[in-house]
Amino acid sequence: MLILLPPSEGKTAPLAGDPVDLTALSHAGLEGPRRRVGDALAKVSGQRNAMDVLGVGASLHQEVARNRTVWENPAGASSTVYTGVLYDAAGMADWDAATLDKAAGSVRILSALWGAVSPADRIPAYRLSMGTSLGRIGGLGAFWKRHLPAELDALANGGLVIDCRSASYVAAYRPADSPWVAVSVQRELDGKRAVVSHMAKHTRGLLASHLVRESAQPGCAEDLADAAAGMIGDALVDVSLARRAKGPDELTLVIAG
Repeated sequence: MLILLPPSEGKTAPLAGDPVDLTALSHAGLEGPRRRVGDALAKVSGQRNAMDVLGVGASLHQEVARNRTVWENPAGASSTVYTGVLYDAAGMADWDAATLDKAAGSVRILSALWGAVSPADRIPAYRLSMGTSLGRIGGLGAFWKRHLPAELDALANGGLVIDCRSASYVAAYRPADSPWVAVSVQRELDGKRAVVSHMAKHTRGLLASHLVRESAQPGCAEDLADAAAGMIGDALVDVSLARRAKGPDELTLVIAG
């Protein structure tokens, strides 16, 4: 089982600690690409047009300025650096050592700067989205698409890939030889179901935590649906699985309106 998560836009910057050690992060094969993106990010963030290049507003100028010293800034476990709806719902900041150790082999957070990291990997806060075109590197989705498949396909090793990412991060990696299930969320209100956005992040976070804590890992789409059904009556009202001829199968989690 490999669970793919998006990063959060907002990050909680560690207040103290050593800077990131690229040699200590998961996926040693990504050290060179990470260094290249980080160097480009630091350079761009010091330019006059940094806000435009990074696609952010004036209110985020401090986060952009922090990018300039990304290699010197304190690092912390990505489970505490990434914050927001999905991560709060998963309670990831409070995962104990045993849970983080389990997640090291089954959870990857896709990142425009790091490519992919585990919840236990120590990183600094940064501001960069996968939709950015960064200097000579170009579009980051296309850049990471050249580097992530070898690493993540090897980690998945033919096992089930559970995809909780947003579209821009899907562009950076699509599983090649593993069963693949994308997770969607709908709300049921007055007998009608509709796609939701904000609560989708929350519900995917609950699912990720549920799966990591389960003793048995799902090996196929049907196993995943059965595991998710264990949340019915608590977080969910229904679960459905749709098989697709192309692309990922789709697991729909239904929440109450």
